[in-house]
Amino acid sequence: MLNPNLDEIELTKEEYQRYSRHVILPEVGVEGQKRLKAASVACIGTGGLGSPLLLYLAAAGIGRIGIVDFDIVDSSNLQRQIIHGTSWVDRPKIESAKNRILEINPACQVDLYETRLSSENALEILEPYDVVVDGTDNFPTRYLTNDACVLLNKPNVYGSIFRFEGQATVFNYEGGPNYRDLFPEPPPPGMVPSCAEGGVLGVLCGIIGTIQATETIKIILGKPNTLSGRLLLYNALDMSFRELKLRPNPVRPVIEKLIDYEQFCGIPQAKAQEQQAQMEVPEMTVTELKQLLDSEANDYLLIDVRNPNEYEIAKIPGATLIPLPDIENGSGVDKVKSLLDGHRLIAHCKKGGRSAKALGILKQAGIEGINVKGGITAWSQEVDPSVPEY
Repeated sequence: MLNPNLDEIELTKEEYQRYSRHVILPEVGVEGQKRLKAASVACIGTGGLGSPLLLYLAAAGIGRIGIVDFDIVDSSNLQRQIIHGTSWVDRPKIESAKNRILEINPACQVDLYETRLSSENALEILEPYDVVVDGTDNFPTRYLTNDACVLLNKPNVYGSIFRFEGQATVFNYEGGPNYRDLFPEPPPPGMVPSCAEGGVLGVLCGIIGTIQATETIKIILGKPNTLSGRLLLYNALDMSFRELKLRPNPVRPVIEKLIDYEQFCGIPQAKAQEQQAQMEVPEMTVTELKQLLDSEANDYLLIDVRNPNEYEIAKIPGATLIPLPDIENGSGVDKVKSLLDGHRLIAHCKKGGRSAKALGILKQAGIEGINVKGGITAWSQEVDPSVPEY
């Protein structure tokens, strides 16, 4: 309800005190604070982006917040997902987020949807809310969120992060562009690494998430100059901001219904190809690898195809680092050939996917190999617990 009947909204004495620094701003005032109290916001995800934006929306006095998430808190989240704490590890993220929100603002109504957002439930979940904030990290859910917002005529406050770079904008607001104007087609699966593979600077999430919260509040207050039509790009290493203009594409397809977004983004096809590739590559368990290492045999070459920084975190004894990108560009293939010397080739990565891909490339070059099932994660869990997991 972006245009509420403010005569029906009252601020209590406690609220005047709590929000006094807002109320004395001429650009907010009593009327603006009433708008915030009357507003409802749906946040999809309580991860790196959802954490800071939820904290600030609650602190700002948003009356109703809906949270959509189905994940649990992992210790690796705590480097950037500041709404969660150590005591909440292995417990649902939405419960952790609600607990923290109510600590900040007990008057906030928090609705929980412990489910994956899907074509079957998105319209029903998002329909009651004035603004939708996209804190997700995958392309199928971004397209789904966009299309649901278009069908429901809801503003979609978007943000994304990777390594040291982030971006933010507002989609589907006052005739402005939507996500499909920025990305008409999804990238091929696997082309854009996840944060789990590529890493992310923790504070970057706070910057982009706080920008999303700022834009959400501006929309509710009815302020001009939102990021609609502007894609804000931020580079933390350079400490630089720049903007790109976004315009609606006059020939973009009309969104008439929600579709299968996993299929649209090619996820099932990519998974099937990956499974087929893994089936075609012989495997050995980490236990079998340990037995081979203990036997002191010297008729094999064990390669690690992870990135160098991953190799620094944890390594299997005797493994030679040859990163997958080097194998993909050919230089790694030549290195394997020079080191192999007629021996058996064994490859591992973090969990087995990248090493299977590497062995598929090497097979095309005439080099057969064996994949270590579960990679170094399985090694840490089943063979040597002293090896760090990441």
